[in-house]
Amino acid sequence: MRAAVVGHLEWVTFMRVERTPLVGQIVHAQEWWEEPGGGGAGAAVQLAKLCGSCDFFTALGDDELGHRSREWLQGLGVRVHAMHRDEPTRRAVTHVDALGERTITVLGKRLEPLGADPLPWEELSRADAVYFTAGDTAALASARGAKALVATARILPFLQRAAVPLDALVSSANDPSESYAAGELEPAPALVVRTDGDRGGTYVTPAGDTRAYRPASPPGPVVDRYGAGDSFAAGLAYALGADLGAEQAVDFAARCGAAVITGRGPFERQLVLDADAVPPSG
Repeated sequence: MRAAVVGHLEWVTFMRVERTPLVGQIVHAQEWWEEPGGGGAGAAVQLAKLCGSCDFFTALGDDELGHRSREWLQGLGVRVHAMHRDEPTRRAVTHVDALGERTITVLGKRLEPLGADPLPWEELSRADAVYFTAGDTAALASARGAKALVATARILPFLQRAAVPLDALVSSANDPSESYAAGELEPAPALVVRTDGDRGGTYVTPAGDTRAYRPASPPGPVVDRYGAGDSFAAGLAYALGADLGAEQAVDFAARCGAAVITGRGPFERQLVLDADAVPPSG
């Protein structure tokens, strides 16, 4: 199976703290580390772990962090197709508290791949599954050549302007920046998922029925919730590309989201397919 992601990344500084600081407070980090992150990077590595490899179309700064990010992701099985722009790679700072909840501050402009960039866009027409987090209309049109196209509601205004049909839209039941209401996209996505953290969430089938799904049980203690939504979206794209029905696809996506929160950072404990983890066939 072939998968791809079209989107963005950040170079993230993670800090584990007892609690997120309140206004005027000082907190001491118990540990800290740095690695690539962001919606596109997290999904690309998850898909690489599910498929054996993943094509990642992105844009990076022509700086140390941009080149380090490319090398890091390639070491995790991702084929990185990136334009290195004469701008700094976007950074982020993430506090992870004692309950594993993450609070993120981003620094700088999000760099996005453009359809005019000399990247192998034709590869997307051979993909079974593509997840889209950032890019322009031409990049989204290339992504639409894939068998299954999933996008995030975080870029809803762009999706409204582009008017490209989606096989699935991943939104949030409690984050206003990732909300979606029926009728906000035309054409309407074939499947709409609204995630709700530990409570599971709901999805709207192509027939228009709204159904609840149960959360998956994490395969260990919760360590860090960073990247759960990105791995969920990647798992959904994978499952739809594998011809699973809506219920099975959402359940498999929930397993991907539950796995990543048991490790540190976005990549350490993502779901890897084995004899016990392979999703049922559609």
